[in-house]
Amino acid sequence: MYQEEKVRHPIPPVYDENARILILGSFPSVKSREAGFFYGHPRNRFWAVLSAVMDEPLPQSIEEKKTFLLSNHIAVWDVIGECRIRGSSDASIEDVRINDLSVILEKAEIKQIFVNGKTAEKMYERYAQDLYQRKAIVLPSTSPANAAWNLERLIGQWECIRDYL
Repeated sequence: MYQEEKVRHPIPPVYDENARILILGSFPSVKSREAGFFYGHPRNRFWAVLSAVMDEPLPQSIEEKKTFLLSNHIAVWDVIGECRIRGSSDASIEDVRINDLSVILEKAEIKQIFVNGKTAEKMYERYAQDLYQRKAIVLPSTSPANAAWNLERLIGQWECIRDYL
């Protein structure tokens, strides 16, 4: 069992001036923090969903994942920059400080912000939406905890990102 701890987001955002969409999670899981990159849990379906939506091979290494995102004009980060959390439990998140999304929004011409799951949606709406004056589209979570959604259903819902690229 994990103890609650104050954690600062350890992963820098992935983006460049050509990014057209921004996908935000809530906060990196323990596995992602250990791996040093987004969606590092082996059962998280983020990379499988994106590669299917973009009709490209599944990226494996961190460098392949960065190249995949940038070549497809996708920026990725998380809403939360620092919080108190127990392990990877979204339900335990407290004392939130958000990431400064302006570093991306001022450099890239982001057409649409997407949030990966309900926790990211809740955090974005509570802490960032009014600040940045931009609504986000919520997509079903790719987390293994979202067992109600199989890979095929996720891909079907996530295909809408192509409309903004």
